[in-house]
Amino acid sequence: MALDGIVTRAITHELQACIGARIYKIHQPGPHDLVLQIRGGGVQGKLLISANPTYPRIHFTEQSFINPMEAPMFCMLLRKHCEGAVIEAVRQVGNERIIHLDVRQRDELGDMSFKRIIIELMGKHSNIILVDAATEMIHDGIHHVTPMISSYRVIMPGTTYVAPPEQGKDDPLAIADEATFSVALRQTADALINPPIPDEDSIHFGSVPKAADPTSITLNQLLVGAFSGLSPLLAKEIIHRSTSADESSPLLNGADHINVNAARVWPAFRDMMEQFRSNRYEAQMIAASSSSKPSFSVTELTHLEGAVVTFETVSLCLEAFYGDKAQRDTVKQRANDLIKFLQNERNKNVKKQGKLAETLQEAKDADKFRSLGELLTMSLHTIQRGDDFVETIDYYDEEQPIIKIALDPLLTPSQNAQRYFKRYTKYRNSLTVVAEQMERTSEEMAYLESLLQQLESASLSDIDEIRDELVEQGYLRSREKRGAKKRKPKQPALLCYTSSEGVPIFVGKNNTQNDFLTNKSSAPNDTWLHTKDIPGSHVVIRGTSFGDETLEEAAMLAAHFSQAKSSSSVPVDYTLIRYVKKPSGAKPGYVIYDNQKTLFITPDEPRIKGLPSVIKQ
Repeated sequence: MALDGIVTRAITHELQACIGARIYKIHQPGPHDLVLQIRGGGVQGKLLISANPTYPRIHFTEQSFINPMEAPMFCMLLRKHCEGAVIEAVRQVGNERIIHLDVRQRDELGDMSFKRIIIELMGKHSNIILVDAATEMIHDGIHHVTPMISSYRVIMPGTTYVAPPEQGKDDPLAIADEATFSVALRQTADALINPPIPDEDSIHFGSVPKAADPTSITLNQLLVGAFSGLSPLLAKEIIHRSTSADESSPLLNGADHINVNAARVWPAFRDMMEQFRSNRYEAQMIAASSSSKPSFSVTELTHLEGAVVTFETVSLCLEAFYGDKAQRDTVKQRANDLIKFLQNERNKNVKKQGKLAETLQEAKDADKFRSLGELLTMSLHTIQRGDDFVETIDYYDEEQPIIKIALDPLLTPSQNAQRYFKRYTKYRNSLTVVAEQMERTSEEMAYLESLLQQLESASLSDIDEIRDELVEQGYLRSREKRGAKKRKPKQPALLCYTSSEGVPIFVGKNNTQNDFLTNKSSAPNDTWLHTKDIPGSHVVIRGTSFGDETLEEAAMLAAHFSQAKSSSSVPVDYTLIRYVKKPSGAKPGYVIYDNQKTLFITPDEPRIKGLPSVIKQ
């Protein structure tokens, strides 16, 4: 489900702990995301604010992020106005998916400056906007809304902030009695039957409403349409709680049954709203089942069948639910062109390999053409120019049968014989060449497969490194303009896990990282791991003092970051770095090794996720 007004209320309540704390670092790891590092007042941690069109959210996070070498302009602006600022207030606007963070900071002249970070979690219209708290003038937004997009509200530097259009819904937490509840449902039904004519900006922020059939209006529609912050998921839960005790009397659709339905549903609605008014939240995630998708909520969802996982805080729930979905989607979009290119190159090599195999098979019959040439030479006196074939005894067969040898009627008998000898020479010489080409093609196919595998678990920075590698290898043209110099880090960032025994385990997620990890940053007695004959990452256990548990976890990581991540009993080779060599002229990421042992491992996802990890530069 999407994050609704009630979940926004719960997370706002959780963020009250930030009041009095200081924002001491601000980063923008992606085009939609901000990470505020907060400290003070008993709170210390990272606050993720995302205006991702698909996964907008705000919560505390333990996730590691790789930040760009140069901070985006919006991030620089926030650092100027908000870094070092104290958070004075965190509040939700009404029951909407809008949160205001009020901060105060001393400016360059020593005067107190008050700013407001407005977080709008509204699907594809999500935004993060910095405004002056007194004048509400916009300093900038993470996403710009120009007059061409909306004449009602423009999100550009120097304009006055205008809140999103109100939906005209009632606050469910303010409903005090059944009569008010029933009236709200009735008014919503009337609006569905006779929808108002939408203005331009209402069209921009939603779809044009159509008149509803009075007999088909459901209670679920009425609850969602009448009350702000109430998602379809919560509406279904309220209805389920109202009907589960009396299955013999189902709720009836239609405007004529609103009063009866309201009387049945009111107790469940009242109890749920009382729970939210008193800030009693039950953060939980429900796994997907045969009848429903995975969901999360801040109250018990009794109408869903999936396995339930409860969390101490809403942040932990959101972190678990979203995981790296937003990052994976962004990576997928950014890597889409690379994936298509690599798949096309792989398909070309598959066809090339097939043709080479046919040529090799023909070349193995080279001796046959030599024999035919010699038989023609012995039979030259029996052949006339213009003959299509000649019949002769095959002296190379023990039974010496009579065979037909095809001729080119435009050639002389001697030229026909020479034609067979030339084919013999051509195929004989091609045996070595074709075998070498097949080996090179197989190596290239393995290389392309390894890149495709790396893109499956790549981060945004990993994609850039893979793209640079393809440019260096001559597969792609550089995107840089002439004269432009791309600023690159001296060394790639590496993903580092800490085993349950406290030992660092490094993982290379692409060939640039693999080469650096294996050939430059590791000591001779470090332990190196890689899936046996399967494309995957180089994994290195630092040091020599570790037990079987660390070795097992490192093998799990090698299997997890490989093409066999979903398999069981994955073979993983391990040896010392001193026995791992990169052949001269080999493609990036390719090594040979010896003195290895093989461990068969089945990746355990929960165990891998439970290992602490950090990105190390």
